[in-house]
Amino acid sequence: MTTPDTARKLFQTAYESRYTWDKNFPGYSADVQVVQGAEVYTGQVRINHDMSIEVTRVSDQQVAEGIYTQLQDMVTHRQRISFEESHGNHEFVLGERDNTDAVEILVKGNSIDSNYKIRDKQVCQVNRTMGRMAFVIDTYKSLDTGEGYIPISYQATFRNTQTNKVTSILKFEDTYEKIGDYYIMTKQVVQEYIDDKNTTNTDFKYSNIVLN
Repeated sequence: MTTPDTARKLFQTAYESRYTWDKNFPGYSADVQVVQGAEVYTGQVRINHDMSIEVTRVSDQQVAEGIYTQLQDMVTHRQRISFEESHGNHEFVLGERDNTDAVEILVKGNSIDSNYKIRDKQVCQVNRTMGRMAFVIDTYKSLDTGEGYIPISYQATFRNTQTNKVTSILKFEDTYEKIGDYYIMTKQVVQEYIDDKNTTNTDFKYSNIVLN
């Protein structure tokens, strides 16, 4: 009878060990440069206090949407939401411990179930299936900010659930710097692999960061 409580406590500890921005986070503005192959795009971004995102002065609409998506993913992980609000109604099931000393935890929610692996009080893997697509995110390195951890080297593997074939792999390398009281992303390098071949490299660089 203690297993669900153990699973819940392990997951809650990892969840609450993440680095997030506090309620006083003012937002910030920055210049952005995107380099993709020989193409270079520039523009400006703004993260507001309410976590809304603005991307302006980018000449290519598709690139602007890519910047927005990247920032949205980052903001989702930096936004502070209590464990009870996010997972209070979820069921937690303890799985096996693998040879890297990571413990598997199944989190059953209202609409979707997810498998996680926890190691050293951090989420080191997320495994989720959504219809015909499944993905696994493995974290290889994290930044210890002293106020929580931020994954900075990780890989997302996507596969077709009907054929079980890997459709693409994205490898991420993130850089954060402390601006004022807050850690802000200043760079992200994304490498895309299809059929084991590196097809696309995209660099996002943020400079002249000013808190609002």
